[in-house]
Amino acid sequence: MSVEIALRHARVRYGPLEALHGVDLAVPAARLTVLFGRNGAGRTTVLRALAGTVPLAEGRVEWRGADVTRLPAHARARRGLAFVPDQRAVFASLTVAENLALAVPPGTDPERAVTEVYPALRPLLDRRAATLSGGEQRMLAVARALLSPALLVLLDEPSQGMSPETAARTYALLGEAAAGGRTVAVAEQSLPPALRTEASVVHVLRRGAVVFSGEPQELPDESRPAAGPGPWGEPGPRGG
Repeated sequence: MSVEIALRHARVRYGPLEALHGVDLAVPAARLTVLFGRNGAGRTTVLRALAGTVPLAEGRVEWRGADVTRLPAHARARRGLAFVPDQRAVFASLTVAENLALAVPPGTDPERAVTEVYPALRPLLDRRAATLSGGEQRMLAVARALLSPALLVLLDEPSQGMSPETAARTYALLGEAAAGGRTVAVAEQSLPPALRTEASVVHVLRRGAVVFSGEPQELPDESRPAAGPGPWGEPGPRGG
């Protein structure tokens, strides 16, 4: 498998605290990759480092073999990277239609486009994003990424706040995106069964380090729980 984007010996610090400890992690091209670990494990920081929203203290980011460590987030977006953070992923003051219009290619009808992704958003097109529920905002954020022309899509807990049915729909959409040739990387607290089926590669993080990289079927059963003590780490502060 060819590598789309990767961290090489990456260290990230938030003040005196080091969140990533020399992480080496590769995201294969045109595949679905899942990063998971408990809160504080470093999965969110990995996505932020790849997207360029946090700087590296050491190491580098390579995108298709080129060093893009110093490339700012907006420049990475222009090159074809879409990032859905775990918070503030939509423009709250804009309507659903306006949010979508910023992401879809020129000339695309947002109403028609969103129907193909999340039909439940269609009646909400005239609503301001701030008035949506948490699950509806996540749908909008994921829809913006998937309807954009970006070929590299990074999502931090995309199913947060969604109903089980909508979460299943989301995981299916991500699998379809990867099957269609896009590179997708998802960060979750645990590995949902649907992503275990769809993913080509999983990386387990613990306390800012990668403790496992491989195929989903190689994971031990203990990797499934989302909370409580276990072999991959302990509960910590929100995020990671």
